[in-house]
Amino acid sequence: MIRVALPGIVLFHDKVRLQPEKDWGALLAKNDLTFVSVIERHGRTNGAGIAHGFLKDFGLKSGAVASSVGHDSHNLIVAGTNEGDMQVALDAIIEAQGGVCVVDQGKVIAMVPLPIAGLLSDKRVTEVAEETRTLKAAWEKAGCKIPYMGFNLIPLSVIPEIRITDKGLVLVPEMELVPLYAE
Repeated sequence: MIRVALPGIVLFHDKVRLQPEKDWGALLAKNDLTFVSVIERHGRTNGAGIAHGFLKDFGLKSGAVASSVGHDSHNLIVAGTNEGDMQVALDAIIEAQGGVCVVDQGKVIAMVPLPIAGLLSDKRVTEVAEETRTLKAAWEKAGCKIPYMGFNLIPLSVIPEIRITDKGLVLVPEMELVPLYAE
């Protein structure tokens, strides 16, 4: 799994022995985990470019966060406590043709749409600044321990120690894919 720590640039490869729980929510809460997925968004993989993992110590209390900024490939990255909110976040990003958002209980709480290549806004700077202030406040209220710009670096597979791309979990120094689960 991927353990995050401030400032959110370097990520750490942790191994945790998971014990069965009554449901995913209990398992995530007991181990301070959050689901994370990276989805290839450029149509090069015929739908096969999806990877799943866990973030440890990310701090998200409920809901989901998502972004199309995910450096360097600019694929979609979504982290969440449940599949429903993760899907709402992805749908919001897709509908806006890119952006960063916070979702809770099936509703978009805050969003900065980025319809130009999923990276840039087509709005006036004052509007984007206000959307960004609202997003940052929602991000912090959701409990995320690293800033949203650090979240955008999670798929960047050149910064140690571990990353997640649409191909899977990557140990950066070795440039090697590793499985999510091991015996």
